[in-house]
Amino acid sequence: MPRITSRDNPRLKEAGRLINSARDRRKAGRCVLEGAHVVAAYRARHGPPETLIIAERALDQPEMAALRAGVAESRTLIVSERAWSDLAQIPSDVAVIAVVPTPQSSFRSASDFCLLLEDVQDPGNVGSILRSAAAAGVAQVFLSGQCAFAWSPKVLRAGQGAHFRLEIYEDVDAAAWVRGYGGRLVAAVAEGGESLFAADLTGSLALAIGNEGTGLSAAVREAADARVTIPMPGGIESLNAAAAAAICLFEAVRQRAVRRTRSA
Repeated sequence: MPRITSRDNPRLKEAGRLINSARDRRKAGRCVLEGAHVVAAYRARHGPPETLIIAERALDQPEMAALRAGVAESRTLIVSERAWSDLAQIPSDVAVIAVVPTPQSSFRSASDFCLLLEDVQDPGNVGSILRSAAAAGVAQVFLSGQCAFAWSPKVLRAGQGAHFRLEIYEDVDAAAWVRGYGGRLVAAVAEGGESLFAADLTGSLALAIGNEGTGLSAAVREAADARVTIPMPGGIESLNAAAAAAICLFEAVRQRAVRRTRSA
């Protein structure tokens, strides 16, 4: 395995470019995974990464052997502390990264439980929402063109491996997608909707979550089969988009579990 002591190593430089530049990530069709947990989640779904880069200080950690399995020695880089520190945007507690082709999902038809994000721009929110969606059993997430790039380091960091349990579709025309969806679309709105806890969230369902400041577009709200609002007796005007999405998703989980129990 190559031991890297210089920032000029081509694969290390490539990783640095991908970490720092959304343009380079899109152009190359590659992204960078940070941390053993996220790399392991990728491996479980897609197999070994193209390039595995390990900080020398972590080489003897038990999980590294499993991450290295199946990766060619020429594509496993052991990086000195000095060279590792040049990857400035990596959190200090991360000791392994991987360069991988950005996963692409091939769309066939919408699932019975999916999520539409319209113009959710904060990477932390997008990653947290993906994490909640995966935990709730959502199969597909559709992101409009103005959403944060799902495969950016900040979104991947917040998602903590959730990306690899979902089919993710980006650059979706939200209004057109809504018109073509065959199930029931429920739009989350800050005010004026039916109480979330009174709405029917069973059956074939797409939940729509909008921009942090302006919410969903008029086109999506008007096309929805139902609009729901989370009751907030504490008097707060609105919730963070990621918190609102989690509450809506797990209310759907609760209702579906109740219906299965009653049908059993």
